[in-house]
Amino acid sequence: MMAEPPILTSGASGRVTALLSLLALRGFLLLLLLRAFVLLLLLPFRWRSASTVAAAEGRADASKKGGGHGGVMVRVPAAMVPRRQREQETAARRALAVERVKEAREQGQHGRSFSLFTTARGDTLFTQSWTPLNMKTRGLVVVMHGLNEHSGRYDHFANKLNENGFKVCAVDWIGHGGSDGLHGYVHSLDYAVSDLKEFLEKVLAENPGTPCFCFGHSTGAAIILKAACDPKVQSWIDGIVLTSPAVHVQPSHPIVTVLAPILCLLAPRYQFSAANNNGSVVSRDPEALRTKYSDPLVYTGSIRVRTGWEILCLSTYLLQNLYKINVPFLVLHGASDSVTDPRGSQRLFDEASSKDKSLKLAFISDIDSSFAACLL
Repeated sequence: MMAEPPILTSGASGRVTALLSLLALRGFLLLLLLRAFVLLLLLPFRWRSASTVAAAEGRADASKKGGGHGGVMVRVPAAMVPRRQREQETAARRALAVERVKEAREQGQHGRSFSLFTTARGDTLFTQSWTPLNMKTRGLVVVMHGLNEHSGRYDHFANKLNENGFKVCAVDWIGHGGSDGLHGYVHSLDYAVSDLKEFLEKVLAENPGTPCFCFGHSTGAAIILKAACDPKVQSWIDGIVLTSPAVHVQPSHPIVTVLAPILCLLAPRYQFSAANNNGSVVSRDPEALRTKYSDPLVYTGSIRVRTGWEILCLSTYLLQNLYKINVPFLVLHGASDSVTDPRGSQRLFDEASSKDKSLKLAFISDIDSSFAACLL
């Protein structure tokens, strides 16, 4: 008996709202002031430490010249340790993503496979594909997951598309799933946009002459929309399907727009503990929440400063450039969605230049992936 499909839930999980709140910002500013005060107190000790190291190096040189056995003091930058830990954590996530694909193949999903894709920046991204068996491929669907989740959560969706003759290719964007980067951290969503363009070019070269469509959820949908503003991408794809696109994201107060860039420079990876992490606004299905938040490949920590700012910047760009969208599209959005504002989908429908466009606002907060598959 086939397992019930997981409900697509927004990867943002209400945490962007918390990031953009004044209460969280006040707490963050107090923390920054405290850290600055501590650094000022430590400056004399850092100067003394540098002098001690210089003296030690001098003694070591003298010892070498004199044939002695004096030791050499080696200073290891503190940043090297966290970086090594991040690399280990990334390797563990990637190993788990690979293992899941292998297990799926052992259980009969012979059309499912994975590969590693290296971007122009040198980052390695985890990608996977689902190929229909015993039937001709009608089209290609490139999937972009939402914030904090990963491509593996779209397995049931991909299987439904396979049953209808569509091959599915998906990528874990930077900082997500089995891809490189600190988990849940996105230094620039333009990286994700450019990575999508490179990935599209790759899969189209591997599947020449096959009609290509894009499917995106939440922030993944916003990434697709920005890529679709590029005339070159418009010539590659035949249409897009979006669920709960993160188009209309606004700060709680105008001052956030002024402070956020400064905070991104001072502490881009800082996590706002005030962020909502219980998922109550994301889904009414307890099983869907349990499945999502017990998955090690899903980032369940508080949203990071830079990531939240990048989402806000992407939203601002889209609201100013929706008229550039001229590819056919279908948008599904819950009318009561309190995470991604349905007004953004309405503006997309109203302002896009596409002649073939549809918007379906449902009076539910969750969009079932199998429903989206049927509409394709």
